[in-house]
Amino acid sequence: MNNTMIGQGTKPLICVPLVGRTGDAVMAELSEVLVKKPDVIEWRADFFGDISQSDEVIRIANWIKKAAGDIPFIFTVRSRREGGQPITLNDHDILELLINICQNTGWEYIDYELSNPPAYIECLRTVALKTKKKIIGSFHDFEGTPAADILLQKFAQAVQYQLDVAKVAVMPRTLEDVLALLQVTLAAKRLVNIPIITISMGRYGVISRMIGGVFGSALSFAIGANSSAPGQIQIDDLRTVLTVIEKAIGASNN
Repeated sequence: MNNTMIGQGTKPLICVPLVGRTGDAVMAELSEVLVKKPDVIEWRADFFGDISQSDEVIRIANWIKKAAGDIPFIFTVRSRREGGQPITLNDHDILELLINICQNTGWEYIDYELSNPPAYIECLRTVALKTKKKIIGSFHDFEGTPAADILLQKFAQAVQYQLDVAKVAVMPRTLEDVLALLQVTLAAKRLVNIPIITISMGRYGVISRMIGGVFGSALSFAIGANSSAPGQIQIDDLRTVLTVIEKAIGASNN
């Protein structure tokens, strides 16, 4: 399997989500996904019905890692306020679970929302440094596309917290919103010194998943078994598009 990390390579990596409600469902998804050879896999644990059972979450996380080998993994518990599933865990409970993942699994990445309390972010960063994990500082807006200065502030915030990757995902209402997101991507790529991920969601935003890498986005999400957000396309289709774009740009530079 490809063990390239986010920000490495000449084209954006492809990440597929696992969103099963049960352990058996997650394992079945993983079996289906591995055949398609994604670059990265994300477990959206907020979809998992037993997320409050920390020992079970750790058990499945370790099983996933053992089954997939060297492929990088992202562990994510998306909050309800940023488009996640309704769960019984509060912000402090989620922090404790993420610390547990850092300390007791071999997973490479933890996705953590920038809207969390600064003290929580600092705490997780300290644990991540000790356990050699990387943190993706993320911001999601499922209602619209904020102004460019607000989005650039999110990237700057991730840098200020000394996180490893900065991610912004927004919902376009017009095609102009998609263009605005791509412009922000290009600006952020030139301004910050860490890898960035940008996504314009929904049907208008599909194009950003295909060409975001041209503007500086280091990773794009696709469907391996099931979707975790609106606008994701099948991994085989996305891989074909990214290969064509890379070939065309490479040819034009020669």
